[in-house]
Amino acid sequence: DTSLAEVNSFSPSMPVSPSSMLNQYKFEDEPELRDLFITVDDPESHITAIETFITYRVVTKTSRGEFDSSEYEVRRRYQDFLWLKSKLEEAHPTLIIPPLPEKFIMKGMVERFSDEFIETRRKALHKFLNRIADHPTLTFNEDFKIFLTAQAWELSSHKKQGPGLLSRMGQTVRAVASSVRGGVKNRPEMFTEMNNYMETFSQKINVLDKIAHRIYKEEREYFNEMKEYSPVHTLWSASEEDIADSLKGVASCIDKCCKATEKRMAGLSENLLPILHEYVLYSEILMGVLKRRDQIQGELDSKVDALANKKAEKDLFSEEIGKLEDKVECANNALKADWDRWKQNMQCDMRSTFTNVAENNLRYYEECLATWESFLASQTVDLHVEEDSEDRP
Repeated sequence: DTSLAEVNSFSPSMPVSPSSMLNQYKFEDEPELRDLFITVDDPESHITAIETFITYRVVTKTSRGEFDSSEYEVRRRYQDFLWLKSKLEEAHPTLIIPPLPEKFIMKGMVERFSDEFIETRRKALHKFLNRIADHPTLTFNEDFKIFLTAQAWELSSHKKQGPGLLSRMGQTVRAVASSVRGGVKNRPEMFTEMNNYMETFSQKINVLDKIAHRIYKEEREYFNEMKEYSPVHTLWSASEEDIADSLKGVASCIDKCCKATEKRMAGLSENLLPILHEYVLYSEILMGVLKRRDQIQGELDSKVDALANKKAEKDLFSEEIGKLEDKVECANNALKADWDRWKQNMQCDMRSTFTNVAENNLRYYEECLATWESFLASQTVDLHVEEDSEDRP
């Protein structure tokens, strides 16, 4: 397995120009032919007597035979996405379900959400549905199909057919009882390695997430101060006739650097921050998936222990153990396949994201450097012209 260190390793022979760096990353795996395309767009605010919420248009185009039509258009709110995620986790407890953006409570805002927040959430919901659509198993889930095709009243009716409160409580009690029994005795080494990997990955990705947010905050503070710097030089030029052109030139350079900084900040907020935080959420999801696998393993271990203590019920226990062994094997196979797929996607996302950040940084510094070098060159020419005019008789 490629480690994070190997992914981020630097080769001295690697070209350093921005145009050539992207060419170093060619991916051999071409995307397979897709038959399901989903778009999340057109956020719309709804205000009622008791709540304010946003719905998003979900447009689906498909050529699959199990769909009655080739195109669907429905509106969904955040709670509907939460419902879909919970149904996927319930149906596929050892598959890696993509993360949703966290529930965001905006204190003091009743009538509407900010445009920036709505757009950030829309992008995250769009990615959530398309990651499911690209998954070899989740894409054929019946609840996913209903989410994409059912009208609001049909979806509401379908939600009511889910497991009742007592059933959900029973599942919770069994899960808690399984986890209380202690560590899993017969956990395969592969899943112990997965668990160790995720503990390290979670720690590192959380640190990267915090550092990236701190960098963005500092960049914004720098940008806000730099915006005030240019007008100062412009005002100064009005009272210094001899160096007015030079001061105006400095003000112009600062303005250009401000625009470059703003573009760089946009790159951070649109590319780096969302990806890092998505994998912070993924790390939590992976730890939950591994725990659910351990719970299935624990249930099998408890039956094996019970069989050893109850000879009279051997046949009954043997049948139950056989079913549990099949369940554990299915869970192991599902998680192993999904783990490899997730890890490959994660490494590809990280490689692409950090390459993009490096390219943006190179362009930013080259643009700022070219701005100031051009200004200095103009000042040198002016200085030589003045010296020549002074030397003439």
